[in-house]
Amino acid sequence: MVSPYSQFRPSFRCSRRSFLKGCGMVAAALGLSSEMVPSLVEAAASNTRPSVIWLHFQECTGCSEGLLRASHPDLASLILDIISLDYHETVMAAAGRQAEEALKSALEKGRGRYICVVEGGIPTKDGGIYCKIAGKTALELLHEVAGPAAAVIAIGTCASYGGIQAAHPNPTGAKGVGDILEGVPVVNVPGCPPNPISFLGTVLHYLTFKRLPECDALGRPLFAYGRKIHDHCERRPHFDEGRFAERFGDEGHKSGFCLYKVGCKGPSTYSNCPAVRFNDAGVWPVYTGHGCVGCTEPGFWDTMTPFYERLPDVPIPGDRGIVSSAEGAGKTVLGVTAAAMAVHAAVGIGKRLVKGSSKEKKGE
Repeated sequence: MVSPYSQFRPSFRCSRRSFLKGCGMVAAALGLSSEMVPSLVEAAASNTRPSVIWLHFQECTGCSEGLLRASHPDLASLILDIISLDYHETVMAAAGRQAEEALKSALEKGRGRYICVVEGGIPTKDGGIYCKIAGKTALELLHEVAGPAAAVIAIGTCASYGGIQAAHPNPTGAKGVGDILEGVPVVNVPGCPPNPISFLGTVLHYLTFKRLPECDALGRPLFAYGRKIHDHCERRPHFDEGRFAERFGDEGHKSGFCLYKVGCKGPSTYSNCPAVRFNDAGVWPVYTGHGCVGCTEPGFWDTMTPFYERLPDVPIPGDRGIVSSAEGAGKTVLGVTAAAMAVHAAVGIGKRLVKGSSKEKKGE
């Protein structure tokens, strides 16, 4: 029997070992069993790479940088080998007229089959004049490219929800892709920037299962944004015990205590950051001592600020903490149990005494 792992395309720039490792990472992120890894490998190794047209609008290019500069040396190569990146203004060699011809060719050849990736918010005020490329507004380009696409992936918080451009007072009327397009499936992969694994997982899910991953009400794939950061943060035990950093640099901060009181927005933010993390060092903001700013949430520039003030209405444990309370409850339970056993023993002794007395009266 031929192993499915031997079928990967030899033209991959990454090694076979790194290729399999990357697919394993994605399988873990998607919550799939190891039995599904061969299917991911087969999809990733297909000679038919999906055409991807990558659009840039109001953004800082940080999402592309995060993707292409992933610390795992082969992750970026793996992504670029799985897809056929036919248009990307930042990394393509062509410029000017040649770039526009490449876009036109990609649109014509892959119509109805390509994936459109959008990075950056889309200005809508005054006809969208605040962002133009080759004489066309971002609005025009979005409808022209995303309309005929098989699927649309909005990468980063700007493309997903408008980002910092949409913060109050939003002078350009910036919006996310999903707020503009109708009748086209859109998956939001928010973050500033998002983890490359979240993007790669979305693409591989689409290639493997021929459909986009299941999403929440905000269009985010559940495999990456289905849990609150607070629920699987490594500092959660300190929160439960009421151990907090009161200010940056204090003993609690140095000891790795919970960062809620210095502004961490983990209790209101959905993302896989604590589980997947960034870079080979396995770090993410909270691990390094900086609270989460909620960058995967819509309008976080308005709703999560000031960043260094705690969220209201988050119930925190009392002075004794959950574990201490549990210990107290355990002692209480043991005390009640011991008392019950004593009562039971006393009742038993009483019964025996009564029974003995009855026998004496009968002359036994």
